[in-house]
Amino acid sequence: MQRILSISGLRAVAGDGLDPDFLCQFAAAVGTIAKGGSIVVSRDGRSSGEMVKHAVLSGLMATGCRVIDAGIATTPTCGVLVTHHKAAGGIQITASHNPVPWNGLKPFNAQGSVYNREEGQELLSLLESRQFSYATYDQIGSVELLQDPAGPHRDRVFSLVDVEAIRQKQFKVVLDCNHGSGAVSTPELLEKLGCEVIVMGGTPDGQFAHTPEPLAENLTTLSERVRMEGADVGFAQDPDADRLAIVDEQGNYIGEELTLALAVDYVLERKQGPVVVNGSTSRVTADLAAKYGCEFHRSHVGEANVVAKMKACNALIGGEGNGGVIEPQVGFVRDSFVSMAYVLAGLASKGGSLSDWVETIPKYAIVKSKLTCPQEAVGKACEALREHYQDATAIEGDGLRLDWDDRWVQVRASNTEPIIRVIAEAPKNDQANALCEQAREIISRKLS
Repeated sequence: MQRILSISGLRAVAGDGLDPDFLCQFAAAVGTIAKGGSIVVSRDGRSSGEMVKHAVLSGLMATGCRVIDAGIATTPTCGVLVTHHKAAGGIQITASHNPVPWNGLKPFNAQGSVYNREEGQELLSLLESRQFSYATYDQIGSVELLQDPAGPHRDRVFSLVDVEAIRQKQFKVVLDCNHGSGAVSTPELLEKLGCEVIVMGGTPDGQFAHTPEPLAENLTTLSERVRMEGADVGFAQDPDADRLAIVDEQGNYIGEELTLALAVDYVLERKQGPVVVNGSTSRVTADLAAKYGCEFHRSHVGEANVVAKMKACNALIGGEGNGGVIEPQVGFVRDSFVSMAYVLAGLASKGGSLSDWVETIPKYAIVKSKLTCPQEAVGKACEALREHYQDATAIEGDGLRLDWDDRWVQVRASNTEPIIRVIAEAPKNDQANALCEQAREIISRKLS
């Protein structure tokens, strides 16, 4: 059965683990934790989404929850709506970048952020014990359908940038929603910023036109379209629109890592404060923090870990190198809307092209790969790398990260897929590729 359950939520395959009774129990657990309070529910456009939503509604209503139904909406919008409506929590129905057969549930707490470790453990314990707080017949919950669910999210984003300055530039943007939830509200967001928007995959039906993870090899059509249209920038969202990858005006994929770097550069130039990223994120953000004299912190990988670290050090901005910018003034959740707004605001204020701006950002080459690996074999993979690279500084606790003066490699288990991720960074692309490939070979030999 292809079901992945962790403190981060649930992902499973329709017809093989994504069954209504378990979905209902998951929702009942969330409703029990929320003590029957209001819960925001939204989903991406996957074909299984409607079935999943009805099972979720049943579990929430059965525990006495008032459900605020946002329909098809982005993951960051769900987080914003939780705090906007002062709800007790939320559930985003999505499998993020997983393939079409997958779907899942991502729970939010009352702060509009993903469950932290303690909340996640409580959820898992409830699912094991099934001690749900079901309501009596006269206390059954209700469902309220929202109009313009993206409105509060859009308003928070616009409050952080000079909207009129962006509008005056009349940027031409190619937007690749790839049939995800971003198709519902992102074109309107960009149009309200005065952009001419060319939309690719603008129907939120989950029928992805290309592999949904926004990596270079999956965005060749976007790059071609940017060149053909003479656009200023190309934006690519993942299916639930919390991550953003960027293509410059020449059609060059500048990567997910630089989404966070550009946002950090824009923010720190105007106000200084602590920055938090995870242990798999490029050191370019550390360089930018040093440039502006700001504190820099790394957390373990995982959105919840980044958010916890950001709250602990009162971070000004943070995020993950997978294109996930976290802006506390909008919400403690990765957000492609604020990423786009910061990039457009930066272009408007600097006056040059995106490639000009990128030239001012420190340069590293980062390579990300993955290997199929059962959870119980991850320790062997880490052990093999530690034995081989005895000259490196080893950092444990989140898989294994090995650091040298000018490069690093990390191996860690995914929380959402039965794989291990291998990430390497070095000054040059061939160096990063060689380090990543060597690590993969060492692991493969150990596991064979």
